[in-house]
Amino acid sequence: MRPDNEFLKDPRALVQHLSQVLNRNGLKDPFLPAEPVDVKTASAVMVMLGRSPAGTVNPGEPCLILNKRSENVRQPGDLCCPGGSLMPRLDTLLSHVIQLPLLPLGRWKPWPEWKRQRPKEARTLALLLATSLRESVEEMRLNPFGIRFLGPMPPYRLLLFKREIYPLVGWVSGCQRFRTNWEVEKIVHLPLRDLLDGGNFYRYRLQMGGLSPERAGADMRELPSFRHPDGTDNETLWGATYHIAMRLLRLAFDFEPPGLAGLPVINGRLGSNYLTGNNAPGD
Repeated sequence: MRPDNEFLKDPRALVQHLSQVLNRNGLKDPFLPAEPVDVKTASAVMVMLGRSPAGTVNPGEPCLILNKRSENVRQPGDLCCPGGSLMPRLDTLLSHVIQLPLLPLGRWKPWPEWKRQRPKEARTLALLLATSLRESVEEMRLNPFGIRFLGPMPPYRLLLFKREIYPLVGWVSGCQRFRTNWEVEKIVHLPLRDLLDGGNFYRYRLQMGGLSPERAGADMRELPSFRHPDGTDNETLWGATYHIAMRLLRLAFDFEPPGLAGLPVINGRLGSNYLTGNNAPGD
């Protein structure tokens, strides 16, 4: 895809295109299981898209909106989509609320057909979307009336934590003013223009030894990554969120990120608190 693609200039056309792509197969392949998801291992995340804010290089252009995890949670410093684990009772209740006419699921055009033809998958979708919205409200004060649900993506299996991540794509209307809670250090906007530029990809040489004394200095991995200058910082997108973002770009634009061979190298190291984080306020 060329950087001057029409969808980068017309967010409304992009939203329409993404909606069509995510629902192209209709109900033949809904990306969701007919059986209830395992609440102990399932997570739901909102793959949040919107316009780049004022002060950026291309204000108003489409971007991917991510959280940078704070030192108080697991995987501190990582970029991630807002979301988390299911709270079955609360999220089941919320799954009915978000079907009201002005809320994301109630405004999603395919929803009535889902309920008629795929009632089991529809219940699962409503539950997962409720989880992702609840977490987005908690983490960054997302206004649920200001997001348009575009559709589900295929799940992603996270091996390190033995979790199944269910991504759900949404478009933020206007320029919402997010307010982060203790779990989030800051909000990061990654322009789609930059994500579709192969020159922004790197080989992330990651030292894993900090995870435990037994692995100190012994475990090095090289992983695909994307780097984004954010003020005085360089933010690195890697891991599960990187793969979810690349899957979205494949679905929407047939974009393939460059392979590891020949990419410039950046170095990183996981600290001893990567799997645990620090204690949350009040803990």
